[in-house]
Amino acid sequence: MMGNTQRKNDFQVLFGKQLEKQRTIRNLSYRQLAQRCDLDYSDISKMEKGERNIKLSSILQLSKGLNIHPKELFEFEFLLEEE
Repeated sequence: MMGNTQRKNDFQVLFGKQLEKQRTIRNLSYRQLAQRCDLDYSDISKMEKGERNIKLSSILQLSKGLNIHPKELFEFEFLLEEE
């Protein structure tokens, strides 16, 4: 089961990197994005570091704040099969 937890963490980190990429492309600070999507800026920081497992409602809020389709937050490579 240890591998499962690691894969979940890897997915969160990859999601976080994509979130950070989308935020920085738009020249938004944590606080600016937080104001746009009604989330706490410290939570956004934790999401970007892969430290926070987030809800679907948060993904919707983030995508609205970034003015992108939610699927764009998932545009990263991730292997579903364990090697």
